[in-house]
Amino acid sequence: MSSPELLSDFGAVDPEADVDRSVSASAGVRRVVLWDLPLRVFHWSLVAAVSVAIVTGELGGAWMPWHGRAGLVIVGLLVFRVLWGVVGSATSRFAQFAPTPARLLAYLRGRWRGVGHDPLGALAVFALLGLLSLQAATGLFGNDDIAFTGPLNHLVDDATGARATGWHRWLANGLVALVALHLLAIAFHVIVKRHRLVRPMISGRHELEPGRDWPRPRGGGRFGLLSAVAVAATAVLALAGAGERPVSGASLPAKPALVAAPAGAASTPAW
Repeated sequence: MSSPELLSDFGAVDPEADVDRSVSASAGVRRVVLWDLPLRVFHWSLVAAVSVAIVTGELGGAWMPWHGRAGLVIVGLLVFRVLWGVVGSATSRFAQFAPTPARLLAYLRGRWRGVGHDPLGALAVFALLGLLSLQAATGLFGNDDIAFTGPLNHLVDDATGARATGWHRWLANGLVALVALHLLAIAFHVIVKRHRLVRPMISGRHELEPGRDWPRPRGGGRFGLLSAVAVAATAVLALAGAGERPVSGASLPAKPALVAAPAGAASTPAW
């Protein structure tokens, strides 16, 4: 692979440098880099982490430590995605695909000619990122008093921790529903509309039809990538350390001792 192709796959140069000449020029079709490598790594890493979190959360018990680890990975990935949505390559930036009213109206009228996430797909992206952020936040403060304690639970009282655990459980149901809807939408586009959605998220490349608007190449440099990775890794390490650090009795009031539950009563687990 030549240097321009390598940089183009990274997402930092003119897509014209990565046009596949095997595609007929007379057809007016160009094969360009649609999704940069960092975004693809983020996407599939998030798929794996969310899958592990859902499965281990359902299993509960001895699997809850792995549920917590998957949650920390998700936090790191979300931090990275937010930063990469600002400093990443053109099609990775939130501003490029934000579902504005004008874009939504153009899409509904069949006049949207952009590339990457269409306005409805962009709504799904923001919904998933937002719901995952809420899910991760509630998990960080949650405590079911059985098998799971979030790394920031020591910063809140028992009642707040219990509420966070309850919200975490309810949001998990919404997350599973949204993921299922997302998969159904992908299946509809692939099977019914014959759109290639999965392959570009693996290879990064996409056939650009005539008339499609290609965003001005910008961002996606190595400094931005290293900075985003460093901040995300720091956040994960800090949270992991917070969960292991003993709490000083001088800095935080001691939690009241739990009163023994009546016979037959049991705490509700996080799963």
